[in-house]
Amino acid sequence: MIRAVPHVREMAAYALADLGGEGTVSLAQNESAFPASPVAIAAGQGVLEQMPLYPDPDWPELRAAIAGVHGVAAETILCGAGSMELIGCLIRAFAGPGDRVLGTDYGYAYVASATAQVQADYVKAREVDLTVSVDDILSAVAPETRIVFVCNPGNPTGTLIPNAELIRLRDALPGDVLLVVDQAYAEFSDAAEDPAEIFALVGRGNTVVMRTFSKAYGLAGARVGWGVFPPEIAGEVRKLLNPNNVSIPSQAMATAAMLDQAHMQDTVAKTAAIRDRFAEGCRALGLEVAPSHTNFVLIRFASVEAAQQADAALRAAGLLMRGMGGYGLADCLRATICDEAVMDRCLAVLKEVTQ
Repeated sequence: MIRAVPHVREMAAYALADLGGEGTVSLAQNESAFPASPVAIAAGQGVLEQMPLYPDPDWPELRAAIAGVHGVAAETILCGAGSMELIGCLIRAFAGPGDRVLGTDYGYAYVASATAQVQADYVKAREVDLTVSVDDILSAVAPETRIVFVCNPGNPTGTLIPNAELIRLRDALPGDVLLVVDQAYAEFSDAAEDPAEIFALVGRGNTVVMRTFSKAYGLAGARVGWGVFPPEIAGEVRKLLNPNNVSIPSQAMATAAMLDQAHMQDTVAKTAAIRDRFAEGCRALGLEVAPSHTNFVLIRFASVEAAQQADAALRAAGLLMRGMGGYGLADCLRATICDEAVMDRCLAVLKEVTQ
C-alpha cells in the first residue's frame, strides 16, 4: 500500500470540533447566534439557476462591496473558501523547511497545522493574562522567522490589544518578516478600534489583514473569507488558490451581506448584549471570564476537574461547549453565544455545579 510522505505521516490531524449527538445544542463552533441577512439569503437563492457555471474567479462584485464598505482598493482583496484557505496558501507561499512561523500561546490552531504541511517550524510567543504581548512576540523573533500571525481579537480568549500595539509591532519587526493580522472577530471590536488604521499597514508591503463572513455575518456555511494583501504578496498567494474557490451562491450572499451593514451591526449589538449578560452571570457564580470582544466567552474554572465536571453536566443537559485542553487551558471551557434561552440554560447548569 502506498504511504504518505514522511512529514505528513508525522503530522497530527487537525482537531475537529465535537458536535455532540442528536438533540445537542452546540456552543462549540463560534457560529452566529442569529441568521444571516434576509437580503443575503435571497441573493443566494436568486443565483441557483447559474449552478451549471463555474464561479467568477475574480469575485468582482464581492470585492467591490468589501472595498466600498472598508475603504480599501478592490484589487488588493483576495477571497477564499473561508480564511483557512487564505492562511494555508499564504504559508505555502512564504514558508518552508528551516523557516519559522511565529504565533502566540492561544493563536488560531490551524496556523500550526498549515505550517506543518510545509515542514516549517511553528513557534509560540507567550501571552500575558490571556492577551497578546507585543514585547513577547518581538523577543521570540529569530533570523529564521518568516511570518508572524496575530489574532486580534483573540480566539479562544476573546481579548483585544489596541491598534497602537499592532502598529508598534509592525514598526519593530524586521522589514522582511510578514505580519498577518487575523481579524475574524473584528466586527465585534470595530467600534472601539478604527479598522482603517490596520488596513493602512498593508500599504507598507509586508502586512496582510484577514477577515471572514463566518461570524458577524452569519455565513459560516457559505465558506467565504477575505483579506487585504500587498500586490507582491497577493500575486504569489493567488498562484496557490483554487481558481474557482468561492461558489456562485456564496459570492452572491457575501456581497449582499457586506452591503447590509445595518443587519450585521444589529447582530453584533444583540450578540454582545447577550454575551455580557452571560459573562456577568458566570462571574456571579465565582467563575473567571476573560473580557471578550467576540461572539464567545472563555470561562475559567477553579481546576481542571471542575471544568470537566461542568462539561459533563452541560452535556447531560444537551449543551456542548468547547474544551480548551488543546490550547493548554484544560481548566477552561469556551462558550459560543447563542440566544438568551440557551445561555440561561447554561447558567442554570453552571450554578448547579458551582454552588
